[in-house]
Amino acid sequence: MSSFTRVGGKKALVTGAAQGLGAASAQMLARHGAQVILTDVNEAGARRVAESINIEMGQEVAWAARHDVTSADDWTEALHQAVRLMGGVSVLVNNAGLVMTGSVEDLELDQWRHVMQVNTDSVFLGCKIALPYLRDSQPGSIINLSSMAGLMASPNLAAYNASKAAVWLLTKSVALLTAKRGWDIRCNSIHPTFIRTPMLDIFRGGREEAAMLERLARQVPLGRLGEPDDVAYAVLYLASDESRFITASELKVDGGISAT
Repeated sequence: MSSFTRVGGKKALVTGAAQGLGAASAQMLARHGAQVILTDVNEAGARRVAESINIEMGQEVAWAARHDVTSADDWTEALHQAVRLMGGVSVLVNNAGLVMTGSVEDLELDQWRHVMQVNTDSVFLGCKIALPYLRDSQPGSIINLSSMAGLMASPNLAAYNASKAAVWLLTKSVALLTAKRGWDIRCNSIHPTFIRTPMLDIFRGGREEAAMLERLARQVPLGRLGEPDDVAYAVLYLASDESRFITASELKVDGGISAT
């Protein structure tokens, strides 16, 4: 199979695609044959990434749409646009999310709720509202971006830990539902550790960037941070038919940190 056709014919919707892991995942899918709609509250940023993909590919294979992932109406509209532009959706990448530091003592209830809305409610809405579209474009794949923080706790990441752990088990519930219904729709989660994206800025704590990155890298057995494409290749695998017998699984992209 040509590398260009690993996801040939797939129609993907990627949330939080204006930068970071979402942008890298959309680029990776397009490079290997998929059509992609990139969604983000930052529509201009998503549009810039989509335009760069189209320039690279030499044809229109990527589009952008404004999308608040905490809004059911926005989910419906984004999926309608995907059908209009691509003719359906066979891959859903629930990537949009945020990090907020704070212990259970430090966080206010509205902060807790905001993290849960963006990180967990968005995945619930995406899976729920997209399932009819995925059924119409089987075989389908749902890829939920959780985190190693969804498997390993920290005293200063109470809301983030809880939100990403919820994504982990929600993924398994959706996978078992689609299997029970006899639908050819798989659902898996990806659990990155520290990846070199703007999201790492929250861990700076007054340090210079180089010092912050070095401190984080020392926690990883491989001795370095991950790159966005390390996660994007995992997305590519789970989106492709190469992973047709993999569902309800968690794929760790963590440089070995979970073994420590």
